[in-house]
Amino acid sequence: MKQESAAHNTPPSSPPPLQPPQDDSDPQALWIFGYGSLVWRPDFAYSDSRVGFVRGYSRRFWQGDTFHRGSDKMPGRVVTLLEDHEGCTWGVAYQVQGEQVSEALKYLNVREAVLGGYDTKEVTFYPQEDPDQPLKALAYVATPQNPGYLGPAPEEAIATQILACRGFSGHNLEYLLRLADFMQLCGPQAQDEHLAAIVDAVGTMLPCFCPTEQALALV
Repeated sequence: MKQESAAHNTPPSSPPPLQPPQDDSDPQALWIFGYGSLVWRPDFAYSDSRVGFVRGYSRRFWQGDTFHRGSDKMPGRVVTLLEDHEGCTWGVAYQVQGEQVSEALKYLNVREAVLGGYDTKEVTFYPQEDPDQPLKALAYVATPQNPGYLGPAPEEAIATQILACRGFSGHNLEYLLRLADFMQLCGPQAQDEHLAAIVDAVGTMLPCFCPTEQALALV
């Protein structure tokens, strides 16, 4: 199982001086920031995508999911953003233009808001290749006020819950591992201590839950 070696969530070393977010030249364009399943499965049409990060937030597996990765009886655990002055969350920003804007927002309203319990929030996104040119982006964030919010728990408890849950989009373990794979592809500057701790806990527990062949079948 792939593991992350993580300290605290930090942006790339020696970042360039921050500049005000840039407005896109196309008034009909919108950037959407994904930091969970959107990084590997946006499922909407887009014109451009960029890997990068947002500052001031940490990613946490604190949102319950009773549809995509769990059920009413056994909610899965998916990520949300927690305001954190020193935090940095890596993900992917997608640019939608023209008719893509309304179609993407209509789709994400169902996927993230109606089925997921997420609200929208504007964030400042820093592209990995050009962090001195930040962009305004829309992010979907689950707050403690939504009924599906589960809140903090020990990483071992979160790992146990992830191993036990499955929803219409697949097993909760697949969600965790795909997110960990994405972080590894971002390079050593992309750190997520919370995610890495859950991956480590799952790696320890998985042989106790099922034989290797069954474990592979989960994902």
